[in-house]
Amino acid sequence: MVTDLGGTQDERTMLEGFLDWNRAVAAAKVAGLTREEATRAATPTGLTLLGVVAHLAWVEDLWFTHRFRGGPEPARDHPGSFVLDGTDTVESVAGAYAAACARSRAVVAGAGLDDVGVSDHPIYGRVTLRWILVHLIEETARHAGHLDILREQTDGRTGD
Repeated sequence: MVTDLGGTQDERTMLEGFLDWNRAVAAAKVAGLTREEATRAATPTGLTLLGVVAHLAWVEDLWFTHRFRGGPEPARDHPGSFVLDGTDTVESVAGAYAAACARSRAVVAGAGLDDVGVSDHPIYGRVTLRWILVHLIEETARHAGHLDILREQTDGRTGD
């Protein structure tokens, strides 16, 4: 995990560092949980810790692999990205998230911050890699906050 997020880093290092920091926080929220704990519905809509991590893997692939690089669109839609199947485990979903983050890092490594994605977003149109990095920092941090609350409700654990 990146620990030097000081203000003297260049823009790219800061953007990638803050995203990696939030990715690590999100992944840590399911560490050490049983499948039962990680899939316990915590809201009236059925939100679960593991479902949020599955959604974050989907988000990584949607933005970096599909919208930026033009790869295939993820099979699930937005609400479906939170839904688990009977074979999902803490390890399999955490592994899928780690793999999605690795794919995203590979995309970022080969591109410039001002490079424009090849697939339009229905609202924002085509956006730069810089925009995607900022958006993924926001998206991941927001869901890490949800995961904080869900984890505290599960076993009382708080913090990063």
